[in-house]
Amino acid sequence: MDEKILEILAEKCGVEPEDLKEDMDIDLFEEGLLDSFAVLGLLVDFDEKLGVKLEITEVDRADINTPNKVIEVVSKRG
Repeated sequence: MDEKILEILAEKCGVEPEDLKEDMDIDLFEEGLLDSFAVLGLLVDFDEKLGVKLEITEVDRADINTPNKVIEVVSKRG
């Protein structure tokens, strides 16, 4: 499931999954790869593609600011 999560995240960030794999602790918001609008799309994609439902009110920016953290949050719910 980690690979699929990373693929979805990479798509929303506008990069290849391999780019994110280079630094799984990169701050996606600070690097301009993720913003509030992209987070909404990300949550929709996780629901539609993985069946993992996360509400925007359940997710704090600090919980999903790196690829590792995104994988952790989604995996716990999946």
